[in-house]
Amino acid sequence: MENNKKSIFRSDAIDYQRQKWVGKALLLSKIPAPVIAGLCLVFMLALVLAMIFLDYSRRIDVDGEVITLPHSINIYSPQQGYIITTFVKVGDRVKKGDPLYELDVSRNTSSGSVSTVAVDSIKAQITNLYAIIAKLKSNKESTLQNLQVQIDNYAAAHKATEKVVNDARDGMRKMNESLKNYERYLKKGLITQDQLNYQRAQSLSQQSAWQALSNQSNQETIQLSQLRSDRLTRGADFDNQITQSESQVSDLERQLAENRANNSIIISAKLDGVIESLSVTPGQMVESSASLAQIKPVDNVKYYLLLWLPDNSLPYVKVGDGINIRYNAFPSDKFGQFPGKITSISSIPASPQEMSSYSSGSNQQKGSFYKILISIHDTEFSDKGKKLEISGGLQAKAIVFLETKPLYQWAIAPINKIKNSVTGVVSE
Repeated sequence: MENNKKSIFRSDAIDYQRQKWVGKALLLSKIPAPVIAGLCLVFMLALVLAMIFLDYSRRIDVDGEVITLPHSINIYSPQQGYIITTFVKVGDRVKKGDPLYELDVSRNTSSGSVSTVAVDSIKAQITNLYAIIAKLKSNKESTLQNLQVQIDNYAAAHKATEKVVNDARDGMRKMNESLKNYERYLKKGLITQDQLNYQRAQSLSQQSAWQALSNQSNQETIQLSQLRSDRLTRGADFDNQITQSESQVSDLERQLAENRANNSIIISAKLDGVIESLSVTPGQMVESSASLAQIKPVDNVKYYLLLWLPDNSLPYVKVGDGINIRYNAFPSDKFGQFPGKITSISSIPASPQEMSSYSSGSNQQKGSFYKILISIHDTEFSDKGKKLEISGGLQAKAIVFLETKPLYQWAIAPINKIKNSVTGVVSE
């Protein structure tokens, strides 16, 4: 009954009386107000001095990748075919021209490989020509030997004839002297006219014999010259035939090389280096321009970091500036940052084709980018005794430092932007 009775006081008034402060609240402070004011003044002064005398360098993160000079090269298939043989394995050191793969590019029909049939036919022709050349050389040798024997015999006979001619000449000279003596004897009356006539007849006979021998000697000389000329002519004829046959052999060997190239080709290394990777195995079919292997140069190799710098940052960088490098494969929270120095800056923007040839360039957004090269000081380092080294293609990010200005200039930069936006036409 009592609970149903209404109270003569409001519940809000009762709650207020219960929670009302019975004493006076005081805020006590142990630091005097002048000290607080002084500290605030020092803070403001330090802030002003920092804005005036401290500098800040604007910086950007730029994507890039490690390259080598000379570059690592990829070996591509020149045409479609099947891998027959692999001559190397990963880690092998090769020289320029060493074979890497043998690629089968032949065409097959119901009668067999077209290239194989053509190669066999050309080989048979080459064999026949070599046999003909051997016979020509043998015939040349025997013919020239026979002619030389005839020349030697004619030379010996001619020598004997010349000796007889000389003897006949001496006999004729003596006979003429004897004839002159007979003529003196006739004048003195020591001999008769018949004896002188007989002596004249003997002298004429001796002269006729000498003329006959002399003519024979001349004929032998002509014959000997003809034989020597024939020997040279026959030798030249054989040489011409041999040269023609050898020329045919050379042409057939060229055709044989072309047909072998249509059958299988050897893919060789294009520079000295180490086989970094092999993409195919024997029996595998490859398409034209398919990647087959990668060769890493090892001699006189220089490492650079290739960066793509946006055009709005180009005015603030120059050759010789330092940058900080962070490799994706070596996290900076563990390995830290690495130093680098700008060695070259392109004077024209990189073309899209050039950028697409690099993995770091293909990921760039639209815009103009300039290629810069960074010399790398540390190419090898260790972690807990494990030797680590950078390699071509390693992705990285670089902090490129741009313009440096005092802090107050950075603070009023928005005002400068507003000023530029409201400025009228700039006069010439």
